[in-house]
Amino acid sequence: MAEYKILKKDGLAKRAEFSTVHGVIQTPVFMNVGTQAAIKGAVSTEDLKQVKAQVELSNTYHLHVRPGDTLIYELGGLHKFMVWDRPILTDSGGFQVFSLAGLRKIKEEGVYFHSHTDGRKIFMGPEESMQIQSNLASTIAMAFDECPSSTADRAYVQDSVDRTARWLERCKDALLRLNQMERTINPEQLLFGINQGAVYEDIRISHAKRIAELDLDGYALGGLAVGESHEEMYRILDVTVPHLPEGKPTYLMGVGTPANILEAVDRGVDFFDCVYPTRNGRHGHVYTNQGKLNLFNQKYEKDSRPIEEGCQCPACRHYSRAYIRHLLKAKEMLGMRLGVLHNLYFYNTMMEEIRAAIEQGRYQNYKEEKLYGFKQVAKSDSEK
Repeated sequence: MAEYKILKKDGLAKRAEFSTVHGVIQTPVFMNVGTQAAIKGAVSTEDLKQVKAQVELSNTYHLHVRPGDTLIYELGGLHKFMVWDRPILTDSGGFQVFSLAGLRKIKEEGVYFHSHTDGRKIFMGPEESMQIQSNLASTIAMAFDECPSSTADRAYVQDSVDRTARWLERCKDALLRLNQMERTINPEQLLFGINQGAVYEDIRISHAKRIAELDLDGYALGGLAVGESHEEMYRILDVTVPHLPEGKPTYLMGVGTPANILEAVDRGVDFFDCVYPTRNGRHGHVYTNQGKLNLFNQKYEKDSRPIEEGCQCPACRHYSRAYIRHLLKAKEMLGMRLGVLHNLYFYNTMMEEIRAAIEQGRYQNYKEEKLYGFKQVAKSDSEK
């Protein structure tokens, strides 16, 4: 059984440890996104340890479609398959079913849809998602939910959230049954429920109270950072997080920028994931404590400095901005790889700093200093 232990609080910010069958997670934590059991940009699991990754996140839907969760089960589960001995979180596939699958029919039993790779018909409901995640044998399984659009009308969102709540009860029953089966690879697989409700405060709060009663291993907030403003997201966190159990991990799904993480930690969130560091790294956009640099800018053509002075990532220890820029311009995979390694190291190092700041009771000062630094980068680099 997992144990979540709060070591220190600074305001609403929590410094905690989450013990799992695959190791202890120090929180707040950034989970490194490896959708198809690999971090995009030619990053190995050995590299992940070098850049201080604690948790890897893989995608239920994508691995079900290819290579197939039954194949991964036959090969001993996801940890063995990708050679990673630390915690893995698998998302439920719900978000991908609703965002990628195109034609789909949502019914009480689940969702009928067509695969985005070959068009074949697939059905996924709570029981199917839990079976797939049990086959993958991840540390943490996410409940199957619908992620309604942040612009959906109130009536649709309410119906969707009510169905997600019913699906969560089915997920809990299914995983309990699967964990008791003799041939289950990870009989200690954990379940996180997901709070939805778009930007409707009362729906969010009501749903949070309802799912809190199920005494799950952790709780996530879904359906944010999908089109609403940062201010709206922070408002929803302000009103919703207090209604989720403080003694369980709180996970803000798909978020976000370094600034988003700093603000969400301040509101009691302690798990994060986002594709930004890897996607941006592959496109030459690299994070520093003075903001984000675009290495395609010509001013870095002869720049012999590392991406960030003092950074101990594999890119900064050895290579210059000029060289990485050349690789990116030449479309050499090494350029993308170095950008991704730097960005993941930056994120994971920032999480270390966040944990230390909470422990020392200086989180507010740390947050303000960090946010001020991010604004210093020259405008010519900002979002090109």
